[in-house]
Amino acid sequence: MTAPSIHPSAIVDEGAKVGEGSQIWHWVHICSRARIGRNVSLGQNVFVANHVVIGDHCKIQNNVSIYDNVTLEEGVFCGPSMVFTNVYNPRALVSRKNEFRNTLVKKGATLGANCTIVCGTTIGEYAFVGAGAVVTHDVPAYALMVGVPARHIGWMSQYGERLSLPLQGNAQDTCPHTGQQYQLRDGHCQLAQY
Repeated sequence: MTAPSIHPSAIVDEGAKVGEGSQIWHWVHICSRARIGRNVSLGQNVFVANHVVIGDHCKIQNNVSIYDNVTLEEGVFCGPSMVFTNVYNPRALVSRKNEFRNTLVKKGATLGANCTIVCGTTIGEYAFVGAGAVVTHDVPAYALMVGVPARHIGWMSQYGERLSLPLQGNAQDTCPHTGQQYQLRDGHCQLAQY
């Protein structure tokens, strides 16, 4: 068992759970009810709110705030300065703390630098959101999303290689790095089952 490594400048409020082997870097603030898994890396200036769950092996780069009602499953990558929201239509003069929407980022997904994930969305397994994209609706598993607002332009393997599958229909392709087979069936991409 390896205790988490917490930099002296970090603030971990009493009651927060940080899993073994996790690395908490400079100027991080973790609130008291946050739950962080094993072997997680939180880069400089990361904020983790109370009602947040971060799964094992996630990597959160510098300057990311993870607000209430965000759940990251295992192996999620959050690029530098990417943004989560928790209210859909914020106003400084209107209190909407009872309107927070749940955001779920599923296993293995990548959220690129400076992208924005609008609250209430689900990002599918191993999806890849490009740098600067603004996600306003649910993202399918393995989807490659780019632009403002984000649009679906392709498919990615678990390894992070672009697949040459069409957006719709039925097809099959192989990850050029791992040799894993992927199937597209009725517009849904998945690992081929044999």
